[in-house]
Amino acid sequence: MRVAVTGTPGTGKTTATDLLKSRRSSSADDSLPELEVIHLNRVLENEELYTDVDADRESKIADLEALSEWLEGRDDVVIESHLAHRFEADRVVVLRCRPDRLEQRLLERGETEAKATENAESEALDVILSEAVDEHGLESVYEIDTTDRAPEGVADALEAVVTGNREPSAGEVNFVGYLT
Repeated sequence: MRVAVTGTPGTGKTTATDLLKSRRSSSADDSLPELEVIHLNRVLENEELYTDVDADRESKIADLEALSEWLEGRDDVVIESHLAHRFEADRVVVLRCRPDRLEQRLLERGETEAKATENAESEALDVILSEAVDEHGLESVYEIDTTDRAPEGVADALEAVVTGNREPSAGEVNFVGYLT
């Protein structure tokens, strides 16, 4: 099984997938499958799988083809990244966060105001959700609103997707009002 965990930067992807991984390693419960967690942004950095650096955004431009090749043959994984939905997956989990809260989170972790605002607007416009649905279809996409959930609650919802105890739910979260 391949599960992609995606979402705008700051929605809680790394925290949720790390909690999920720690649950599996510390539990005798066989209902949670043994899945390797791949933090794709770390792979991009460590393997230098990017084509350029966007100086304005202070970010690397991913080489999606090279990342896809790197992922080939890797099954029974959780792929975590704001790019994870761009790759083959059985289930795609899109973590969401209310844009004003997301912007605050990003500023608190040191992002520039311009980058935090751009990501908040992207979240309000459902950019990653739309891309995930276009790529994988409604029947494979699950939304989790992280705005008012503790990290453990997000990991609970993610675990329910992984174990098949949650139905697809794309389109349930709506932050369009943020833009008005």
